Amino acid sequence: MRVDLFNFDLPEDRIALRPVQPRHAAKLLRVNGAGLSDHIVRDLPNLLRPGDALVVNRTKVIRARLKGTRGPRQATSLGTHATIGGPRIEVTLHQQLGPNTWAAFARPGKKLAVDDRITFKGGLTARVHEKRDGGEHILAFDLDGTALDCAIADAGEMPLPPYIASKREIDAQDDADYQTYFAKEPGSVAAPTAGLHFTAELLEALAARDIFVNQVCLHVGAGTFLPVKVDDTADHKMHFEWGEVDEFTAAALNRTREAGGRIIPVGTTSMRILETATSDDGIVTPHASETDIFITPGYQFKAADGLITNFHLPKSTLFMLVCAMSGTDQMKAAYAHAIATDYRFYSYGDACLLLPGDDA
Repeated sequence: MRVDLFNFDLPEDRIALRPVQPRHAAKLLRVNGAGLSDHIVRDLPNLLRPGDALVVNRTKVIRARLKGTRGPRQATSLGTHATIGGPRIEVTLHQQLGPNTWAAFARPGKKLAVDDRITFKGGLTARVHEKRDGGEHILAFDLDGTALDCAIADAGEMPLPPYIASKREIDAQDDADYQTYFAKEPGSVAAPTAGLHFTAELLEALAARDIFVNQVCLHVGAGTFLPVKVDDTADHKMHFEWGEVDEFTAAALNRTREAGGRIIPVGTTSMRILETATSDDGIVTPHASETDIFITPGYQFKAADGLITNFHLPKSTLFMLVCAMSGTDQMKAAYAHAIATDYRFYSYGDACLLLPGDDA
């Protein structure tokens, strides 16, 4: 499938640099069989049915962006030895591989070689263990376990996506803004942003309508921000991310389906781990492993009956996923409507509710 089929024009001023407050005051575009309708996130309880089940991601974002300096190198010229100081390096951790080892994207990656050392804030240091394609590097830190976790938390900053971080400084407010209400298990280097709209008040309103909230975990990697650089979706490689659907949640979702309720993930991350954990006969099973599932139009959904999600980048794997759920033509029409009516896009932006089987 051609990647350019998922392109659209987005004005720069539609990119949200801060979330609205309160979070449930964000706009919500409903996309269903009847067409498009404009709402607010706090309207969600009345847009769903009693007995429906939402599925949220309880992952917690770590301070995964680290700024440092490459250590000096020895150079020999004209029979003399000189020490060459290193350039500034920025890395974004995206997958922990061992007690002291992380896969990371580094900029500028061309300034790093195997065995180079990088020194970060507070004296935290790492050695480049391996270089991979696409700017990915394997870093071996001088600490491990809890000590490393604490050092990263102290040295790092919230890993806001480039379309925000390139436009303003990351600050203390982002420590709160870029975590969801459900954040519990540290491990993500990007927020499951659809969950950012949920508040205690909204959850109370959902419970009053007998709409159940279930939790899964998918640790989101920085690969979620990587552009699709190939011309055909068949040639795109997804990065692995670790996720879990526990036995209690699997049983609860199966009961929802048996009772006639709908299963609606909150965010593409919840969607991806849920679909990974569901068998072809629609039974959700306990799951704790990595997934690289890539959902594009033509995919047959096994568990999800709808989706709550933010507005995504052109030609991104996430826009491809929403096109798989509601159809490419309808999603392009929805995005055109959102642009024309001042919806806010991306991580801190507004949301849409996809209910392809709902004609109400």
